[in-house]
This record gives sequence, C-alpha cells and structure tokens, in this order.
Amino acid sequence: MIGPIAHVDMDAFFAAVEIRANPRLVGKPLLVGGGPNGRQVVTTASYPARAFGIRSGMSLREAQARCPEAIFLPVDPPRYLSASESLIRLFERFTPVVEPASIDEVFLDLSGIHGLIDGGGEVDLLHRHRGFQALSQDGHRG
Repeated sequence: MIGPIAHVDMDAFFAAVEIRANPRLVGKPLLVGGGPNGRQVVTTASYPARAFGIRSGMSLREAQARCPEAIFLPVDPPRYLSASESLIRLFERFTPVVEPASIDEVFLDLSGIHGLIDGGGEVDLLHRHRGFQALSQDGHRG
C-alpha cells in the first residue's frame, strides 16, 4: 500500500536562492536570466517583479520595459544545485524517501513519519522549518 506522498514545488526558486545569497535583494524586483540587452529570457522573477506582469519565458527586454528598476542577474546553476541539494538533505531529516523531480521540485514519502509528530502535521511542520523557508520564497506543497 502506498502511503501519503507530498509534492513540494519551490516557486521562484532561483530568485529565492539569489536573495538568500544577497539579502539586500529582499523586496526588490529581481530577474534571473541575464542582462536586458541580450536575447535571453527571464528564467524566474521575484514576487515584486511579478507584480509588473513579468513571467518566466518573457524576453528580458520586455521585462525591462515593464520594470526599468528591475535587477538583472545571470543564471548561476552551481549555486542553485547546491541549494537544491541542501533542500534535499533537509527533507531527508523528515523522511528517507525523497524523489527529486527537478532542481526545485521533490516528492516525499510521508508514510513512515505519522507517529513522529503529534497531530499529523508533518508537512506543515516541514513547511515552517527555517531551513525550508530560507531556500524559497514560497514552497507549494500538496
């Protein structure tokens, strides 16, 4: 029998990792993907940037037109991989079965941890964990 499975998707993960590395970026419209003069696209945008209608896949030029004060950063794959690995280690403290689906998305088998936390709030406890919060602006779970 398959037990409860949690799906965790770290929204705006690359932006969150950059903000964790440079706290001065908190609350600023941040775009990860490159500079506004290239032919690149937005890989991810912080929530303040999203308020201007900026979305992943949008050209960086259009993003700059929508939000001239945006901060542009290049993609830093080693930094994001390291943060993802840290997140996986954090999840492994709660359950030994952690299945990464992508760099910012995992599935967790929660079947063996029901008795470890009073009230069955395993996922909520995990979501409130400071390490989890430090790695993402918003981790969606279900």
